Amino acid sequence: MREIRLIEPPGPAPYGEILAVQRRLVEARAAGRGPDALVLVEHAPVITLGRYADPGGVLTAPETLDRLGIALHRVERGGQATYHGPGQIVGYPVLRLRDWGLGPRTHVTRLEAVMLRVAAAFGVAARRVQGRPGVFTDRGKMGAVGVAVRRGIAFHGFALNVRPDLAHFRHIVPCGLADVAPTSLAAEAPPGPDMAAARSTVLEAFASVYGAGFSRHGDPPTPPRG
Repeated sequence: MREIRLIEPPGPAPYGEILAVQRRLVEARAAGRGPDALVLVEHAPVITLGRYADPGGVLTAPETLDRLGIALHRVERGGQATYHGPGQIVGYPVLRLRDWGLGPRTHVTRLEAVMLRVAAAFGVAARRVQGRPGVFTDRGKMGAVGVAVRRGIAFHGFALNVRPDLAHFRHIVPCGLADVAPTSLAAEAPPGPDMAAARSTVLEAFASVYGAGFSRHGDPPTPPRG
């Protein structure tokens, strides 16, 4: 069983700070100075755009988002517009893929498998949809996946809707899917799990799918300020 360093920053965490942590972990791992890691977090409200995302996927003007306290970031992952916020568990595995015998597509499939296991644990029937990365139910999309690979190190990851404010998704075309509504564990099986139970189940599912154990020693790299 391989060991992964578990990093759980207090939330809701600003997206930019956690992105900086990821990038520092990637550089350390690529240079052989750091372990594989999983950053598990809830974010302060934020919309992110993948590297090739259509900016038209953001439906609300930047000044309005700013007034609402919703940040906006374009990042190096794949995929279209996504929303992150309180009530959503976001996982960022920072892994040297070849050490796990994985390619990017297989890694994405495993991240989906993690979310499917979590949904099943709480009595929610979820599934994959051909050609549409993520996890879906009859009501809509419950989990998103988007990864990037730099120097053989995968980062970014998955976002599972536990009990976020689904109204916040109205500011985007979620993942470019205008015909799919967002949903959550709480919406599918009211009242849904509390966040602590959901986080614990995510970790159990991740450990099972990846054949990994977790260590919590040490502090995460400190992102630059200013």
